[in-house]
Amino acid sequence: MTTFLSSGTRCAATHVPSSSDALTGPEGRPVVVMGHGLGGTRDSGLEPFAKAFADAGLDVLTFDYRGFGESDGTPRQRVRLDDQVADFHAACDAAARLPGVDPRRIVLWGVSLAGGHVLRVAADRNDVAAVVAVVPMVDGLAAAAHATRSHRPSELLKATGLGVRSRVSRKPVLMPLAARPGEVGALTLPGAYEDYLSIAGPTWRNEVHADVGLELGSRKPAAAAARVTAPLLVQVADFDRSAPPHAAMKAAFKGRAEVRHYPGDHFDLFPGKPFHEAAVAHAVSFLTRKVAPRG
Repeated sequence: MTTFLSSGTRCAATHVPSSSDALTGPEGRPVVVMGHGLGGTRDSGLEPFAKAFADAGLDVLTFDYRGFGESDGTPRQRVRLDDQVADFHAACDAAARLPGVDPRRIVLWGVSLAGGHVLRVAADRNDVAAVVAVVPMVDGLAAAAHATRSHRPSELLKATGLGVRSRVSRKPVLMPLAARPGEVGALTLPGAYEDYLSIAGPTWRNEVHADVGLELGSRKPAAAAARVTAPLLVQVADFDRSAPPHAAMKAAFKGRAEVRHYPGDHFDLFPGKPFHEAAVAHAVSFLTRKVAPRG
C-alpha cells in the first residue's frame, strides 16, 4: 500500500508496476489512475483490470476516496462528488511521481460514478493522455428519471425522505448501499445486492449516507465531456438499469469518443460477468494505440 494527500487527508492507494516494456518511452511508462464507483473500494473488482493494464505495459494506481476503504477522512461513507474529483486529481499527481512513470502520459479510468469523475478531471488537466469511462454515470437528473422505470414510487419517496433527513440532521442517517428489491438502499434493483457482493473486497462496507441521492441528482459531469481533448473510450452497457445508456452516449458524442457497446447491465463488465473479458480487451487495445511512446 502507498498513500498520498488530498486536501490534507491521507488517501490509501495501490501501485501495480508494469510487467512489460511495450509502452516504455524515453520519459518512462504511462500510468493508469483507477477510481471506483458509488461506495466502491479499490479492493472490489479492480485488480483484474489493473493486472491487464500492467501486462500491457502501463503502471497502475488504484485508490480509495477519502472516507472510504483504507483512506482517512470523516464522516465515513459519505459521497461528496467534488471531494472525490479532488481526490482523483491528487491521485493523478501522486501517480506522476511514481518511479519510472512518464508524467505526461497519465490515463484516467473510472467506472460508474467515477466514469463521470474522469470527464471532469480530464477536462481540467493537460497531462492526460487517454480516458476510459466504463458504464459511466454522467447525468444525475437523467439517472433519477431512469430510476422511475424500475422502482415503485413508494420506494423512491422513502429513500428521498431519508436523504432529506440525513442532510438536515446533526447525525447523518446511513442506509445500505446495496439492498434487495423492496428494501431501503441506494441500489435496490433485482440482482444489484448479489452483483455488488460478488466483487466486494474486505474493506468494502455496505452502507452509505442516505443523502447520496440528493448529491447525485444535482450534478451533470457529462457537461465536461466537450472540454476533454484526450482520446476517450466510453464503454456502454446497452441494458444498464443504473446509469442511463442514452446519457452516456450523449457524453461520448460531446467528447468525440470511441464507443464500445455490450448487451448487458451495469455490473456485467466486472470480473466474473459475461462481458468482463471483452471490456478489458477493448480497453487494452484502445490504450496501447493511444498512449504509445511519443516520437
